Amino acid sequence: MTCPKLCVVVGATGAMGTEFTRRLVRRGLRVIAVARNAEDLKTLAAENSLIIPCVADISEDSAIEAISAYVDAPIRMAVFAAGLPVRGSADTISPGELAVGANIKVGGLVRLLHAVRGQLVPGSRFVAVAGSLGFEPGPLDAAPGTVNAAVFNLMRQLSALYGPKGITTHTIAPGPVDTPRLRKFVETEAAETGRDLDTIWERYRAKTTLGRLPTLDELGWILEMLLAPEASVLHGSVLNVDAGTRHGVQ
Repeated sequence: MTCPKLCVVVGATGAMGTEFTRRLVRRGLRVIAVARNAEDLKTLAAENSLIIPCVADISEDSAIEAISAYVDAPIRMAVFAAGLPVRGSADTISPGELAVGANIKVGGLVRLLHAVRGQLVPGSRFVAVAGSLGFEPGPLDAAPGTVNAAVFNLMRQLSALYGPKGITTHTIAPGPVDTPRLRKFVETEAAETGRDLDTIWERYRAKTTLGRLPTLDELGWILEMLLAPEASVLHGSVLNVDAGTRHGVQ
Protein backbone atom coordinates (compact mmCIF):
# COMPACT_ATOMS: atom_id res chain seq x y z
CA MET A 1 0.00 0.00 0.00
CA THR A 2 1.27 3.47 -0.88
CA CYS A 3 2.06 5.55 2.21
CA PRO A 4 -0.60 8.27 2.66
CA LYS A 5 0.52 11.78 1.75
CA LEU A 6 -2.25 13.88 3.33
CA CYS A 7 -2.05 15.60 6.74
CA VAL A 8 -4.36 17.91 8.68
CA VAL A 9 -3.14 20.55 11.14
CA VAL A 10 -5.71 22.38 13.30
CA GLY A 11 -4.39 25.67 14.64
CA ALA A 12 -2.09 25.93 11.63
CA THR A 13 -1.49 29.69 11.85
CA GLY A 14 -0.33 29.66 15.47
CA ALA A 15 3.39 29.54 16.19
CA MET A 16 3.36 25.81 16.87
CA GLY A 17 0.92 24.95 14.09
CA THR A 18 2.97 26.92 11.57
CA GLU A 19 6.13 25.07 12.58
CA PHE A 20 4.33 21.73 12.21
CA THR A 21 2.85 22.68 8.82
CA ARG A 22 6.19 23.80 7.41
CA ARG A 23 7.93 20.63 8.52
CA LEU A 24 5.27 18.37 7.03
CA VAL A 25 5.31 20.09 3.64
CA ARG A 26 9.11 19.93 3.61
CA ARG A 27 8.62 16.17 3.77
CA GLY A 28 6.52 16.37 0.59
CA LEU A 29 3.19 15.92 2.38
CA ARG A 30 0.03 17.83 1.53
CA VAL A 31 -1.34 19.67 4.57
CA ILE A 32 -4.89 20.83 5.12
CA ALA A 33 -4.16 23.89 7.25
CA VAL A 34 -7.11 24.71 9.50
CA ALA A 35 -7.59 28.06 11.25
CA ARG A 36 -10.23 30.76 11.71
CA ASN A 37 -8.49 33.71 10.08
CA ALA A 38 -8.67 33.60 6.28
CA GLU A 39 -5.95 36.22 5.77
CA ASP A 40 -3.48 34.43 8.02
CA LEU A 41 -4.21 31.18 6.20
CA LYS A 42 -3.73 32.87 2.83
CA THR A 43 -0.31 34.10 3.95
CA LEU A 44 0.70 30.64 5.17
CA ALA A 45 -0.58 28.87 2.06
CA ALA A 46 1.42 31.26 -0.15
CA GLU A 47 4.61 29.63 1.18
CA ASN A 48 4.02 26.27 -0.49
CA SER A 49 1.53 24.81 -2.97
CA LEU A 50 1.21 21.72 -0.74
CA ILE A 51 -0.58 23.83 1.92
CA ILE A 52 -4.36 23.72 1.50
CA PRO A 53 -6.08 26.52 3.45
CA CYS A 54 -9.27 25.55 5.29
CA VAL A 55 -11.12 28.30 7.13
CA ALA A 56 -12.98 26.74 10.04
CA ASP A 57 -13.72 27.48 13.70
CA ILE A 58 -12.85 24.31 15.60
CA SER A 59 -15.08 25.46 18.48
CA GLU A 60 -18.14 24.90 16.27
CA ASP A 61 -19.56 21.64 14.93
CA SER A 62 -19.62 23.15 11.43
CA ALA A 63 -15.84 22.63 11.41
CA ILE A 64 -16.40 18.90 10.92
CA GLU A 65 -17.96 19.37 7.49
CA ALA A 66 -15.60 22.21 6.59
CA ILE A 67 -12.52 20.04 7.20
CA SER A 68 -13.90 16.78 5.83
CA ALA A 69 -14.71 18.50 2.53
CA TYR A 70 -10.94 18.72 1.91
CA VAL A 71 -10.07 15.22 3.13
CA ASP A 72 -9.85 13.44 -0.21
CA ALA A 73 -7.30 10.72 0.58
CA PRO A 74 -6.07 8.50 3.43
CA ILE A 75 -4.57 10.45 6.33
CA ARG A 76 -0.88 10.22 7.19
CA MET A 77 -1.18 12.46 10.25
CA ALA A 78 -3.89 14.59 11.87
CA VAL A 79 -2.63 17.14 14.38
CA PHE A 80 -4.61 19.19 16.89
CA ALA A 81 -2.52 22.22 17.85
CA ALA A 82 -5.16 24.82 18.70
CA GLY A 83 -4.31 27.04 21.66
CA LEU A 84 -6.30 27.84 24.78
CA PRO A 85 -7.55 31.45 24.98
CA VAL A 86 -8.47 31.60 28.69
CA ARG A 87 -6.35 31.99 31.81
CA GLY A 88 -6.55 32.72 35.52
CA SER A 89 -6.90 30.98 38.88
CA ALA A 90 -10.06 29.33 40.19
CA ASP A 91 -10.59 32.53 42.18
CA THR A 92 -10.48 34.87 39.19
CA ILE A 93 -11.63 32.91 36.15
CA SER A 94 -15.21 33.14 35.01
CA PRO A 95 -16.74 29.66 35.42
CA GLY A 96 -18.08 29.85 31.88
CA GLU A 97 -14.55 30.24 30.56
CA LEU A 98 -13.77 26.69 31.68
CA ALA A 99 -16.54 25.54 29.35
CA VAL A 100 -15.09 27.70 26.56
CA GLY A 101 -11.70 26.06 27.00
CA ALA A 102 -13.17 22.57 27.10
CA ASN A 103 -15.22 23.25 23.98
CA ILE A 104 -12.12 24.33 22.04
CA LYS A 105 -9.58 21.72 23.13
CA VAL A 106 -11.75 18.72 24.05
CA GLY A 107 -14.73 19.31 21.79
CA GLY A 108 -12.38 20.51 19.05
CA LEU A 109 -10.33 17.34 19.30
CA VAL A 110 -13.46 15.26 18.78
CA ARG A 111 -14.48 17.47 15.84
CA LEU A 112 -11.13 16.84 14.18
CA LEU A 113 -11.56 13.11 14.76
CA HIS A 114 -15.03 13.14 13.20
CA ALA A 115 -13.72 15.08 10.20
CA VAL A 116 -10.92 12.62 9.40
CA ARG A 117 -11.97 9.24 10.80
CA GLY A 118 -13.34 8.03 7.46
CA GLN A 119 -9.82 8.31 6.01
CA LEU A 120 -7.81 6.98 8.96
CA VAL A 121 -5.99 3.83 7.90
CA PRO A 122 -3.43 1.48 9.47
CA GLY A 123 -0.32 3.57 10.05
CA SER A 124 -2.22 6.87 10.40
CA ARG A 125 -1.14 9.09 13.29
CA PHE A 126 -3.62 11.08 15.40
CA VAL A 127 -1.71 13.68 17.43
CA ALA A 128 -2.82 16.20 20.05
CA VAL A 129 -0.85 18.96 21.75
CA ALA A 130 -1.70 19.27 25.45
CA GLY A 131 0.22 21.27 28.03
CA SER A 132 2.13 19.71 30.92
CA LEU A 133 -0.06 21.77 33.27
CA GLY A 134 -2.62 19.00 32.78
CA PHE A 135 -0.35 16.90 35.00
CA GLU A 136 1.12 19.52 37.32
CA PRO A 137 -0.98 22.70 37.38
CA GLY A 138 0.01 25.73 39.38
CA PRO A 139 -2.34 27.91 41.45
CA LEU A 140 -3.05 30.20 38.48
CA ASP A 141 -3.75 27.46 35.96
CA ALA A 142 -7.44 26.68 36.35
CA ALA A 143 -8.21 26.48 32.63
CA PRO A 144 -5.02 24.92 31.18
CA GLY A 145 -4.72 22.53 34.11
CA THR A 146 -8.31 21.32 33.96
CA VAL A 147 -8.77 21.30 30.18
CA ASN A 148 -5.43 19.66 29.36
CA ALA A 149 -6.11 16.96 31.94
CA ALA A 150 -9.29 16.22 30.00
CA VAL A 151 -7.30 16.10 26.75
CA PHE A 152 -4.93 13.50 28.23
CA ASN A 153 -7.91 11.43 29.33
CA LEU A 154 -9.61 11.66 25.93
CA MET A 155 -6.45 10.69 24.07
CA ARG A 156 -6.11 7.60 26.26
CA GLN A 157 -9.64 6.68 25.30
CA LEU A 158 -8.80 7.15 21.61
CA SER A 159 -5.70 4.98 21.97
CA ALA A 160 -7.91 2.12 23.16
CA LEU A 161 -10.52 2.81 20.47
CA TYR A 162 -8.22 3.14 17.46
CA GLY A 163 -5.11 1.14 18.40
CA PRO A 164 -6.71 -2.19 17.43
CA LYS A 165 -7.29 -0.69 13.95
CA GLY A 166 -3.59 0.07 13.53
CA ILE A 167 -4.13 3.81 13.98
CA THR A 168 -1.78 5.23 16.58
CA THR A 169 -2.42 8.15 18.93
CA HIS A 170 0.21 10.45 20.44
CA THR A 171 0.05 13.39 22.84
CA ILE A 172 2.79 16.02 22.81
CA ALA A 173 2.94 17.74 26.19
CA PRO A 174 5.22 20.78 26.13
CA GLY A 175 5.82 22.99 29.10
CA PRO A 176 6.20 26.72 28.42
CA VAL A 177 7.66 27.29 24.94
CA ASP A 178 9.23 30.55 23.80
CA THR A 179 6.49 31.73 21.42
CA PRO A 180 4.83 35.10 20.73
CA ARG A 181 1.81 33.81 22.66
CA LEU A 182 3.87 33.16 25.80
CA ARG A 183 5.60 36.53 25.45
CA LYS A 184 2.19 38.18 25.37
CA PHE A 185 1.21 36.35 28.57
CA VAL A 186 4.44 37.51 30.22
CA GLU A 187 3.83 41.11 29.14
CA THR A 188 0.27 40.95 30.51
CA GLU A 189 1.47 39.54 33.83
CA ALA A 190 4.13 42.26 34.07
CA ALA A 191 1.52 44.94 33.42
CA GLU A 192 -0.90 43.45 35.95
CA THR A 193 1.64 42.83 38.72
CA GLY A 194 4.26 45.52 38.13
CA ARG A 195 7.00 42.89 38.03
CA ASP A 196 9.98 43.16 35.73
CA LEU A 197 9.79 41.16 32.48
CA ASP A 198 13.18 39.52 33.07
CA THR A 199 12.07 38.40 36.53
CA ILE A 200 9.02 36.66 35.07
CA TRP A 201 11.08 35.00 32.33
CA GLU A 202 13.57 33.78 34.93
CA ARG A 203 10.70 32.17 36.84
CA TYR A 204 9.83 30.14 33.73
CA ARG A 205 13.44 29.15 33.14
CA ALA A 206 13.99 28.21 36.79
CA LYS A 207 11.26 25.57 36.57
CA THR A 208 13.23 23.59 33.98
CA THR A 209 16.12 21.33 34.89
CA LEU A 210 17.88 22.34 31.65
CA GLY A 211 17.64 26.00 32.60
CA ARG A 212 15.96 26.97 29.32
CA LEU A 213 12.61 26.72 27.60
CA PRO A 214 12.05 24.22 24.78
CA THR A 215 11.98 25.66 21.27
CA LEU A 216 9.51 25.41 18.41
CA ASP A 217 12.22 23.66 16.41
CA GLU A 218 12.44 20.93 19.04
CA LEU A 219 8.66 20.48 19.07
CA GLY A 220 8.69 20.24 15.29
CA TRP A 221 11.37 17.55 15.48
CA ILE A 222 9.18 15.51 17.84
CA LEU A 223 6.25 15.72 15.44
CA GLU A 224 8.39 14.81 12.44
CA MET A 225 9.79 11.82 14.33
CA LEU A 226 6.25 10.44 14.65
CA LEU A 227 6.08 10.04 10.87
CA ALA A 228 8.56 7.16 11.03
CA PRO A 229 7.05 3.65 10.87
CA GLU A 230 8.98 2.76 14.04
CA ALA A 231 7.04 5.45 15.94
CA SER A 232 4.06 3.11 16.11
CA VAL A 233 5.70 1.72 19.27
CA LEU A 234 4.90 5.11 20.88
CA HIS A 235 1.15 4.49 20.46
CA GLY A 236 -0.79 5.96 23.37
CA SER A 237 2.28 7.78 24.64
CA VAL A 238 2.61 11.22 26.17
CA LEU A 239 5.76 12.92 24.88
CA ASN A 240 6.91 15.47 27.43
CA VAL A 241 8.83 18.25 25.70
CA ASP A 242 9.30 20.51 28.69
CA ALA A 243 13.07 20.72 29.29
CA GLY A 244 12.57 19.01 32.63
CA THR A 245 9.62 21.06 33.93
CA ARG A 246 7.47 18.15 35.01
CA HIS A 247 8.72 16.29 38.06
CA GLY A 248 5.78 14.05 39.01
CA VAL A 249 5.30 10.46 37.87
CA GLN A 250 2.57 9.72 35.36
